[in-house]
Amino acid sequence: MGKYQLDTKGKVAVTKYHEKNKPANFDKKQQLEKIRTEYLKKKQNLTDK
Repeated sequence: MGKYQLDTKGKVAVTKYHEKNKPANFDKKQQLEKIRTEYLKKKQNLTDK
């Protein structure tokens, strides 16, 4: 057994804490779409000049 045993109340508090502090899910498709639009804008600006 470990030195620090949590009762059910403590376990609930720990899970609630981790849920609150969990970073937002990284959406790869959204990131790629953002990069793609920026690239197309740059390309359009270069062809306009």
